[in-house]
Amino acid sequence: MQRWGLTVPFTGVGLADNEELYRRAEAAGYTDLWSGETNGPDGFSPLTLGAAWTEKVRLGTGVVGVMQRGRALLAQEAAALADASSGRFALGIGASSDRIIEGWNGMPFEKPLTTMSERIDFLRTALAGDRADGGFKLERPPEKPVPIIVAALRGKMLRLAVGKGDGAFTNFLPLEGLPKVTEQLDGAADGFELLCRFFCIPGEREQVEPLARFMFSSYITVPVYENFYRWLGYGDRIDEMVEAWNAKDRERAAAEAPWELIEEMFIFGSPGEMRERLNAFVEGGITLPVITPITTPDRLGELIEDLAPA
Repeated sequence: MQRWGLTVPFTGVGLADNEELYRRAEAAGYTDLWSGETNGPDGFSPLTLGAAWTEKVRLGTGVVGVMQRGRALLAQEAAALADASSGRFALGIGASSDRIIEGWNGMPFEKPLTTMSERIDFLRTALAGDRADGGFKLERPPEKPVPIIVAALRGKMLRLAVGKGDGAFTNFLPLEGLPKVTEQLDGAADGFELLCRFFCIPGEREQVEPLARFMFSSYITVPVYENFYRWLGYGDRIDEMVEAWNAKDRERAAAEAPWELIEEMFIFGSPGEMRERLNAFVEGGITLPVITPITTPDRLGELIEDLAPA
């Protein structure tokens, strides 16, 4: 079965007002709802509501950061969501970025690969109901195993996901860069998942370009994403954009954002064109597209149904 997901909560809609859209998505055939965690709600709260508002869809954190949370607290949060959803929960975790950890949270962003590896080991033990490092033991461990999905962009983290995770979650991925990501997944176990978030903006170029340029330049200049694009081989295409951003010239950075890469990464056009583009990523190896519909709140329900699985 082809899984098909949505990012929750929906942009521009208050948490308490998401219920109708959650139910509408489930009725439309979506198999998954995955939360985001940037500067809006935390990754768990929208899924706690989803556990009450839905019956079948899988609920996943997509993703929550491990560096700004204690390891035992993270196990508690995961176990609580697994319990509240009757086992419909998947735990997506990531190292996040230096901008979020150091800049926003005032915490050190050090050894992300080592930290992720250690967190996975701790979580596997704790969520299985065993006593983990430091003596921690869950009062009520999950009845079913909780899949652990690892946010991974480049080679070492992707291979960690293969070695210790049940899947990998990538982001801001151009279609032409997908083969380099899938190459890192050799040796993955049967059932290993490759998730990717897709920003879907209906409309033609002249309608979507200003927003797309802003989003691209503001994200791909974050060091972890800049390094990802350089690893993919796009360094010469983003150099001028990064230089402008670092000079705090946001307008020039957006103007220098390479449109050919924006087109490779974002999902634009009519509903039919967007579905065709999403299917190209699925054919290339994405097992679960996680759609982020970007439109006005009054059009969200319609766009959700337009992009629903066939």
